[in-house]
Amino acid sequence: MVFARVIGNVVCTRKDEKLVGTKLLLVQPVDTEGAAKGNALVAVDVVGSGEGELVLIVQGSSARQTRATEGNPVDCSIFAVVDYIEKDGKIVFSKKEDFLKK
Repeated sequence: MVFARVIGNVVCTRKDEKLVGTKLLLVQPVDTEGAAKGNALVAVDVVGSGEGELVLIVQGSSARQTRATEGNPVDCSIFAVVDYIEKDGKIVFSKKEDFLKK
C-alpha cells in the first residue's frame, strides 16, 4: 500500500472490454508529508475518489484483488480515500483541513 495524490484524469476512447466503464486516474505517489516520490501512475479508481484527494493505492497482483478489478488487466488501483494520518500521536494529515486549504 502506498499513499498517492490524485492529480488528474485519464481518458481512453479505446480500451480492453474488461475496462469499459472503469474510471482511470493519474496519481502521484507521496510520503506521509505529501512530498512526491517517484513517477506518476495510472490507476483504476474503485472507490469514487476525485482530483486532489489523498488515496491509498496498490500495485501488481494486489491491484486485481477487488471485485471491480478481479481478472482485469490492471496494475494499479485506488482502494481507499484517506481521511487522516496520525504519526507519533499527532495528526499529520486531515482530509477536512486539506480541503479547507484549497
